[in-house]
Amino acid sequence: MSENERRTELGDLKIANEVVGIIAGLAATEVPGVAGMSGGFAGGIAEMLGHRNFSKGVKVDVGQHECVVDLFVIIEYGYSIPEVARQIQENVKRAIEVMTGLDVMEVNLHVLGVQFPQEKKGEEEQQAPAPRGK
Repeated sequence: MSENERRTELGDLKIANEVVGIIAGLAATEVPGVAGMSGGFAGGIAEMLGHRNFSKGVKVDVGQHECVVDLFVIIEYGYSIPEVARQIQENVKRAIEVMTGLDVMEVNLHVLGVQFPQEKKGEEEQQAPAPRGK
């Protein structure tokens, strides 16, 4: 039996690392103040090619009964980073434990950037000169 398989009364249960990563990524992006996940160069190429990667910005180590999660996030400007981080950690831990039955030992958070708000589209249109017709 491999490291992340569990034996139940009815047989073996194996949860793939990617499944735990998807759960963690979705749980993290549900938290207000999270602008997105940072997947690095390979993740950016996959998204440009139209592939949606729900475990982008997530690294998981799954053992037989426990797991450790590393998340790489971008926070929206104006939010308290420590408060958003705490909410992410709690939400990810709860989601993984409820959905998989694994004990989450650590949820390590790496804040890789801050996303600034975009100007409102109406303001941009008012400032730009109107195109002239012939």
